[in-house]
Order: sequence, then C-alpha cells, then structure tokens
Amino acid sequence: MSAPIVLRNLQVGDIGWLAHRQGILYAQEYGWDGTFEALVAEIGAQFVKNFDSAWENAWIAECEGRVVGSVFLVKVSEREAKLRLLYVEPVARGAGLGRRLTHECIAFAKAKGYSKLTLWTNDILHAACRIYQEAGFVLVSEERHHSFGADLVGQYWSLDLQGGVAGHQPISSQCA
Repeated sequence: MSAPIVLRNLQVGDIGWLAHRQGILYAQEYGWDGTFEALVAEIGAQFVKNFDSAWENAWIAECEGRVVGSVFLVKVSEREAKLRLLYVEPVARGAGLGRRLTHECIAFAKAKGYSKLTLWTNDILHAACRIYQEAGFVLVSEERHHSFGADLVGQYWSLDLQGGVAGHQPISSQCA
C-alpha cells in the first residue's frame, strides 16, 4: 500500500463490519465456519456494551478510508488486560501493521499500569504468533479443541509488562 495507514478510534458500524469481514476472511483462508464470525461479533458487542475508556481501547487501521486492520485491548482486572481481535487485511500484510497494532496495545497497557497482557489465539495463525513472540509474549499453554468447524490448537500467550515472564514459564512448543 502506498498511501499512509492511519489509526483511529472505534466508530459506529465498525463492530458489524469487522465481524463480517473477519468471518469471510477466515472462511477463505482457513475454512472456518460462521461460528467464528459469531465469536468476533460477541467479543465486539461486549466491548461496546462494557467499554471503559479509562482502561480499554480499540484501534482501527484505515488506508484511504478503507478499514485494513484492527485490535482491541480489554480490561480483565486492575492488573491484567487482554489483546483481542488482531486482524490485518491481506492487502496491508507485510508492511508491519500487525506489529504496529500490537505495539499500540502494549504501550496503552503499560501507560495504564497493567502488569500483564494476555491473549488467546490458534497456532495456525503463524504470522500473528511471530508478531506476539517478537513483541515479547511467551506461549504459556496450548490445548486442542474443535471450533469454527475445524480441529485446532488454541494457545494462551502472556506478556509481563513489568519485566520477566508474567509468572509463567514458556512451553517448548512455538509457532512456525
């Protein structure tokens, strides 16, 4: 993409669009069914309904007025936040947008005084796993599950925002 990518706040209509777009994208790329779209819609709806601007944020990446990515930071407790719904459109991949969105979450979490940032993903999402590793997250556990019409391996990652390893030892498995 030659035009600049700008980050903006969440606006009315974004949640529905993100659920729709991610549903289609993950169906095309991984064969996932409509339950993934439903999960994205549920996470987005809960974010909007319970939004606490003092502790949470969302970043929508736009290029020439078109949404090309997003990420959410959700409060879990006074000490822990969760990175949710990192996504980058294929046309914007490879230019560092996923890293930029992840770093926005980390910087925000640190500024708010969170001590730990966690996330859940699936090992099939290789590019995202690399971004999390490079940002300092450690893989703390994995479990096989059947979701979205597929057999998957879910992964729980953690980042200690005060240095160290957030009270967990990394497991030996890493994403490719």
